[in-house]
Amino acid sequence: MFLLHEYDIFWAFLIISSVIPILAFIISGVLAPINEGPEKLSSYESGIEPMGDAWLQFRIRYYMFALVFVVFDVETVFLYPWAMSFDVLGVSVFIEALIFVLILIVGLVYAWRKGALEWS
Repeated sequence: MFLLHEYDIFWAFLIISSVIPILAFIISGVLAPINEGPEKLSSYESGIEPMGDAWLQFRIRYYMFALVFVVFDVETVFLYPWAMSFDVLGVSVFIEALIFVLILIVGLVYAWRKGALEWS
């Protein structure tokens, strides 16, 4: 039989973890000063009066560098469970992981040759 009282701790944790952020927003909304004026609505650049437009174009190279970093960083996370259970899985999984790492190396060489790793 399904016993609902077994989940009392879960429901208490869920309610408390939902109420705390809501209370934080309500309290900060009540206590925060509301002083809207031209100074508050202007953009702030380390005390200097802003010049020009706020829209700047960034080179795509920065995004490519970040994308390559994220891809290889996430792929190393996939290797962690394999490394933890390496002794149980056997040789076939080792070969699959080796192929996975070789594909990563090919991708790294490709990104390197295309210049995605050059910062300037």
